[in-house]
Amino acid sequence: MRWTDAQRTMLREMGLRLWLPGTDAAAAEPAAGPSSRVAGVGALADPVPTPLSVKAVVVAPKPAAVAAAVDSPRPAAAEATLALDWPALRAAVASCQACGLGASRRQTVFGVGHPRAHCMVVGEAPGEQEDASGEPFVGESGQLLDRMLRALGLSRAPAVPGGAAGEAADPARQVFIANTLKCRPPRNRNPTPLELSTCQPFLERQVALVQPRVILAMGRFAVQSLLGSEEPIGKLRGRLHTWRGVPVVVTYHPAYLLRQPADKARAWDDLCLAASCLDTVPG
Repeated sequence: MRWTDAQRTMLREMGLRLWLPGTDAAAAEPAAGPSSRVAGVGALADPVPTPLSVKAVVVAPKPAAVAAAVDSPRPAAAEATLALDWPALRAAVASCQACGLGASRRQTVFGVGHPRAHCMVVGEAPGEQEDASGEPFVGESGQLLDRMLRALGLSRAPAVPGGAAGEAADPARQVFIANTLKCRPPRNRNPTPLELSTCQPFLERQVALVQPRVILAMGRFAVQSLLGSEEPIGKLRGRLHTWRGVPVVVTYHPAYLLRQPADKARAWDDLCLAASCLDTVPG
């Protein structure tokens, strides 16, 4: 097949080494970094597909344990969150002490990006570096996420919601990045169902304010919060889901991809599916 410049760029940003028949391996396009060589894939035996067409929307069933936490009656404070604008929502997150995480955090991790971005990225819980910086997806996993977004022509906005610079940026070329939890669990342990459900109204309000055309759910706990599913990522990715009318694409967390680089090719497929939503969903 003939590779377009856009496809070559996307592969390179994802850290996939392009091999063509008759091309010596040493002359293949270089990977993006020392950790990005795909394990077991010195040369791609099968061509990476062109961007996927939008497939049927699937609503994942909720296991009883997840549904009980996500669908439990909302407290009055959660209902009040539905009326908050960006500054008020940020202030509510910063002062939140609704669960035990408020006592152990350094600071909250509200989110970053364009307040009306067409694409919204939802991650899991903040880690140590996020807790220190107050921004989601920093460090090595954040660098990989930035390369993945850059492969789609997307980037983080230069300002936080409510800032003039963020508003001036093109929402079609920017993303908004948020986590399911706004506080780091101690020692980076997994979030509890109670912590996820307690923080859920903040994420829901962020989605309502951004009004994205597509949500990219990265990792197990992002999927649990949005889809209420405990199915493995490998079984949920590759097709569209929906959350309150918004298309959701499930994919691997960048931290997982750093440990399992062979799955970068599958993550590239997921990015193509998200891109197809940006191209076809009106708005």
